[in-house]
Amino acid sequence: MSSFSETLFGVIENRISPVAGRLSSQRHVIAIRDGFIASMPFLIVGSFMLLFAHPPFAANSQWAFAQWWLGMADRYAEQIMMPYNMTMGIMALYIASAIAYNLAQGYKMNGFMAASLSLMAFLVVAAPQTNKGLPVMSLGGEGIFTAIMVALFSTELMHFLQKHNIGFKLPEQVPPKIRQSFDLLIPIIAIFLTLFPLSLWIQHQFHMLLPQAIMSIFAPIISASDSLPAILIAVLLCHLLWFAGIHGAVIVGGILQAFWLTNLGINQQDLTAGQPVTHVFIEPFWQFFIVIGGSGSTMGLVLLYLRSRSAHLRTIGKLSIIPGMFNINEPVIFGSPVVMNPLLFIPFICAPLVNATIAYTATRTELVNHVISLAPWTTPAPIGAAWSTGWDFRAIILVAVLVGISTLIYYPFFRMYERQLLQQERETLTAAESA
Repeated sequence: MSSFSETLFGVIENRISPVAGRLSSQRHVIAIRDGFIASMPFLIVGSFMLLFAHPPFAANSQWAFAQWWLGMADRYAEQIMMPYNMTMGIMALYIASAIAYNLAQGYKMNGFMAASLSLMAFLVVAAPQTNKGLPVMSLGGEGIFTAIMVALFSTELMHFLQKHNIGFKLPEQVPPKIRQSFDLLIPIIAIFLTLFPLSLWIQHQFHMLLPQAIMSIFAPIISASDSLPAILIAVLLCHLLWFAGIHGAVIVGGILQAFWLTNLGINQQDLTAGQPVTHVFIEPFWQFFIVIGGSGSTMGLVLLYLRSRSAHLRTIGKLSIIPGMFNINEPVIFGSPVVMNPLLFIPFICAPLVNATIAYTATRTELVNHVISLAPWTTPAPIGAAWSTGWDFRAIILVAVLVGISTLIYYPFFRMYERQLLQQERETLTAAESA
């Protein structure tokens, strides 16, 4: 066991950690991650309105409140859905702008100009004018991958032109704001000479827009990402990085955001169309079912710490319980410590893997609803789980069961660690009394 753990820690430290470290500091990865984060407030508000439009009651419910809500949702459906249509319904617009802005900031360029160029480029390929109107079907979940590519391309194009000093040069006497606006002339022309012909060619050859063509390419990957093996691999990689001291949730979550939002967009389209909701792997599923209390599903460990005989662990438990309720577990991760602690390695990896398997099975078998809405990641897990599943209160029961199972997984390893610390505390006390 000792030889195995040393080999495993060596692989994590020498092979995985350096690659993850370089990936987490890569300019484009940071821009994509921060772009999704910047778009989240719009998406959360839009998701929330979707819940109002689809009350969690049967049409024949006799409860007066349910009848009132159902009637209001039916009578004012168009008005209630307006915030959803202006946020989630066109989320790719926010993502394209935010990613370009953050990448331009990384290059020390004008972020607003880059965001505007990216927005125009995305509209050119995703919503070409038809019958004096802009089609919006590719501005939601279907356009996410296109938004990422267009944002990176347009900003890199802008950076290339600026780096090689290609553009209109106005005299210094011209006010700076006017000179900055003219800096976009060449990039705009370059977009119409590159992306626009590409979009026309795809429409002519395949009778679809660029986002639809890209989605058809990504469809097998998106489908695979929604499978249990893919979820387990993502959970395992995230926690191996965490154990090596690298914030695995940021790296893995940043990569998975595009898949999570695409799956969420498909679920919401199916819900509004009255079709069965089928996709499982969406951010709230990760946040409120897999990593309850934070990475490692440490809520169970914190509950054990609260009743520990070790003064150190009991103190960490008291300090960690409130942050843990809001899915912030740095106090217990670094205070125990859990990171690089061989005694807690197995439960730290296994608890979220077991949670993922149980929650995936429960969702697939309809024991709980699928995720149809986003909730802030700091929402306490029982509330966040019910919120994101359309106020399915069976999700609260599932969270309670998962916390109980995580506690059982941590328990034997907690006892070994507690015994070790108690011995150290006794030796420290004896040394102090002898001094």
